[in-house]
Order: sequence, then structure tokens, then C-alpha cells
Amino acid sequence: MPLPIVDPSLNPTPAGLRRRSFVASALAAAPLLALPELGRAAGETPSSVDAVPEADAAARVPAIDWDWVDTARQRKVPVRLYWPLKAVASTTAPVPLVVFSHGIGSSRLGYSYFGRHLATQGWASLHVQHVGSDKGLWFGNPFSLIGRLRNAAQEAEAIQRVRDLRFALDRLLDPALQHPLTDRPAETVDTQRIVAAGHSYGANTTLLAVGARVARGQQAYDFHDPRFRAAILMSAPPFYGERDLAGILAPVQLPTLHITTNDDLIMIPGYRSGLEDRLAVYDAMPDPRKALVVFDHGSHGIFTDRTVTGGYELNQQVKGATKSLAAAFLRNQFERDEAALPGWREHWRGIVSRSAGLLGSMPAPAPAPPAQLVNADAA
Repeated sequence: MPLPIVDPSLNPTPAGLRRRSFVASALAAAPLLALPELGRAAGETPSSVDAVPEADAAARVPAIDWDWVDTARQRKVPVRLYWPLKAVASTTAPVPLVVFSHGIGSSRLGYSYFGRHLATQGWASLHVQHVGSDKGLWFGNPFSLIGRLRNAAQEAEAIQRVRDLRFALDRLLDPALQHPLTDRPAETVDTQRIVAAGHSYGANTTLLAVGARVARGQQAYDFHDPRFRAAILMSAPPFYGERDLAGILAPVQLPTLHITTNDDLIMIPGYRSGLEDRLAVYDAMPDPRKALVVFDHGSHGIFTDRTVTGGYELNQQVKGATKSLAAAFLRNQFERDEAALPGWREHWRGIVSRSAGLLGSMPAPAPAPPAQLVNADAA
């Protein structure tokens, strides 16, 4: 394992001591401007998104927790599995699966609105917790918080995260797994319909899992897992410090869905990443089976379970649009439902600034009155 490559942008120490991660700064999802919330994990605030009409179905979705340990790495890999209701009664029909990677400081409990909704649409959703960059970062001496976040952004943790995804998928597909809802878990997962998904740092983890390749000196890191047939990327930053984004993403040959907002800004000491970076990742993706949606407004954290980020009304709209977009993308790719994405675009066009690729291009809607543009995050 090579030593981390030095870079002055993450650490204000002398140049010889500076380090970087080969992923975009994993500080991406760190709520450093929300100090009163440091007692809990990002993306873990109880969400009221289930107060929408689908609440009854989402509330009935079974959620199964396992506290797995990868003995080969001596690393805990907790997971939560959302399982489709209709699959509980039948162990014969294979169930498609999404494997989800959280942003920094979250856990397997985060992004519940996303996992529960997919389960109502017939997809299982396995949410993997990355113990080196999870909610544990928020506990401890507050004066060393930034140091803990920087450590979580290092190359070693980025590698462990993508290995977490492979391990969790291996375990779920293991015929020996004791599944509380079905006697034959491995046989009930449709191995031809497995999708990787993630937000922020989790989007970087997802990209590595589906083929992105980063070189360090004479060594190229390749963590491609061919079992993944598509990817859903929320707020994907570019690979930190790397200039050849097209070269890194060239091996990614599968359908991808890219989701962001005009206000999707990561700005912390020594690092800034905004919409232009999300668009760069989309543009560099070589496979033409790709789709992009840019919502009018909503901060980087609006895709977590927090309900006040961006303002309550907008927050609920973006979450509703995001989860239904993911479901429409999956129907388009795996069920050949040609009407799914155009139908989604027409329904949600009022909060969409831009779309491209499989969704087709659309003009921006008329500007909203100034009163509707207030960002609650700035309050």
C-alpha cells in the first residue's frame, strides 16, 4: 500500500506533512456549519418524508439489521436491509437489489426515505455502514473533530469503504445467511439486477465499485465489482486532486443516474466543490446510458434524512422527486419502461433546473418569486 500523496489543500501543516485522499474530499457531507447538530450523525435525523401519501406502505416495509464483521480485515460492517413487502410472502420470485453507501458521518439508518421507497417499488435496498467514516466521527473531543474528519477522508478509508460494499454483497448472497423473512436469501436476490448507489463520499465509493480506476505511481487501484449493473450517484464529487477525470471513469461501462442541485455546494476549510464538479462527473462518464437531473434549489445535505435542510417544503419535494426518479430510472433500465423517465420529468419539471441524457434536455422553469428562494440552511 503506497503512502498517501501529499497535497496542501486539506491540512494547514508544512507541505511535507500534508496528505490527501484519492476520492473527492470525504469531508463532503460533513455538516461543519451546523455545530448544534454535532451530537448526531448526518443523515440520521428522523424524517417526516413518510408523511406523504405513500406513508402506510413505506412504514410497513420490513427493515432488517445485521452486525456483520469482516474477519479478514477485522472490520465491522453493520447493514440495514429494506425488503419488499410482496417478497415476504413469496420466496420464489427473485428480488432486485440496490446496495447503498452513505456520506461521511452517517450510518445504516440514514437515507431511509430512499430505501423504504424502493422497497415499495419491489426493490430491496441494502444500506452499508462504513465504520471508519460513520456517525462515530461526531463523538469525542469537539476540538479534534476536523482531524477525525480528515482522517476519514484518507486513502486507506476510501479503500476500506469499497471493500465494505463487496463484503456486504457477498454476505447477503451467501446461501448460509439466516434471513428472518425468507428461507433462501441468496436465491431470492436477482443477481442480474444489482445496482450500486451512494451520496457524496458514498457516490465516490459507488464509482470505485462500478469500475473507476485511480493510479498511484505504477499501481492502479481497481475495485470493480461486475455484479453491479447500474449506479445511482447523488452529489458525486470528482476524485480529489486528479485532473484526468475522463481517464479515471473510462472503465465505467454501465448505466448511471446523476442527481444534484444548483446549490449543491461543499465549502469547508481548504476545500470547495459545487455544481460544476457534479456536472464534470456526468460529462466524463463514457457510457451513453446516463441521465442527469439538477434540481433548482437544495443544499448538499438535502439528500440526507434531514427535514429542515433547504426549508421544509422544498426538502420534502426534493426527497419525493429523488426517490421517484431512482425508481423511474430502474424501471427504464431493467423493465424497459420507456415512459418512466419522461413521465417523471413532466411531473417534477417545476423544481428541475436541468436534465440531460436519458431524460432528455428541458428548459429551466420560470424563476420563482424571491420569497420561495430562501435557504433555511443560511438562517
